[in-house]
Amino acid sequence: MYSDLSVILPRVLIVSRRTVRKNKFVDFVGEYHLDLIIRYGAVPVIVPRVNGVHMLLESFEPIHGVLLCEGEDIDPSLYQSGGDDGVSEEELEEIRRLHVSDTAIDKEKDSIELRLAKLCLERNIPYLGICRGSQVLNVACGGTLYQDIETELSKNSKIDENKVQHMNYDDYDGHRHEVEVVDDTPLHHWFKEEHINERGKLEIRVNSYHHQGVKRLAHRFLPMAFARDGLIEAFYDPDAYNPDQGKFIMGLQFHPERMRMPDSDQFDYPGCPSAYKEFVKAAVAYQKKLNSLSSSSSVPSQLPLKLDSAVEIKRDRIVRSFSIARHLYTTGRSMMHSIKESELEAGAEFLESNAALSLQQQNRLKQMGATVRNSGSYIERLKLNEGREKLARNVMAKMSFEQVSDLMAFYHMMGQICSEVLEKKLNGMQ
Repeated sequence: MYSDLSVILPRVLIVSRRTVRKNKFVDFVGEYHLDLIIRYGAVPVIVPRVNGVHMLLESFEPIHGVLLCEGEDIDPSLYQSGGDDGVSEEELEEIRRLHVSDTAIDKEKDSIELRLAKLCLERNIPYLGICRGSQVLNVACGGTLYQDIETELSKNSKIDENKVQHMNYDDYDGHRHEVEVVDDTPLHHWFKEEHINERGKLEIRVNSYHHQGVKRLAHRFLPMAFARDGLIEAFYDPDAYNPDQGKFIMGLQFHPERMRMPDSDQFDYPGCPSAYKEFVKAAVAYQKKLNSLSSSSSVPSQLPLKLDSAVEIKRDRIVRSFSIARHLYTTGRSMMHSIKESELEAGAEFLESNAALSLQQQNRLKQMGATVRNSGSYIERLKLNEGREKLARNVMAKMSFEQVSDLMAFYHMMGQICSEVLEKKLNGMQ
């Protein structure tokens, strides 16, 4: 019976955190996380934070969900662009002094967790990020972080009552602060019976223990809660949220698993464990999807899916098609004479049949011109343009050298103007 359960229940990966005990490194994961995962019907699989594990993640297949939780600060080089981030060297030194245990960067943990986050995003594997795990998710999608909330956010608050204490070293479990929940979000649904504040908004008191947080939220996400100082305390991907269909991509900066009555396992609110409950529900549904795919292809459900040679070739053609389309988008049609129409068709067919793209992905593909959903009509326009190009060549062949030179200079100038205007428009869309 027990061996059967280990195959039946979905597997949720959790990366451990490193600490020192008896002068040796040990790895651990908070027991509350493990309890809740097991309570709702999944098997937690701990990924140890040891050197080289980020290269061995395939060994943990099948993966039906990923839960990333607390840990040290993420390496700032992974989300900074090199510009002014509003923190001086003197301030950084003070931050390191105040938060010694958190500012010790763990590059190996960063590598493991970012690779897992990106794997979830690529495969639509259910992902729940708690505290640092929410920050990892935002960084993996191109978002940024405050290196220190007190330094970058709270000091700029003009109203004292809007300042928020996001961590209390002396009261890890008991510390709470208010957050305002955004309407019509999963978080609002879980806590809908709770307090409505004077602004007519749902408000709850959450446990938090962090000195960093989301600065710029990645485009694919929507906020679900804000602290009074404006910090985003929860977010999710609305295009990847449907637990019944195996979709769940979410980050919570606060700790619902620790929101419990003093000396009791009773939660502050009935909605506290809902994130874990819905996350595991999504993992169960995702597992069923994998199993149905495996059974239809006669592959044992407990083994990771592998692409056969034919599928590999098809994938390579699609990737090349996108690469060509991007080159066309950035350089114009200068290389069209060396491209076969079939090389564009592979990407066009894929996009027209793919219903799993998010709105943000569709918008980005539209910017690339050659890879919009109706790419078939784009190819038709290319055929029409080829006819026009042939006609133009015939006309210019009858023109004098001076006329052709003047025409080339004119269009060169127009091309520069178009490039400048297009660049401004694209920057405005981002």
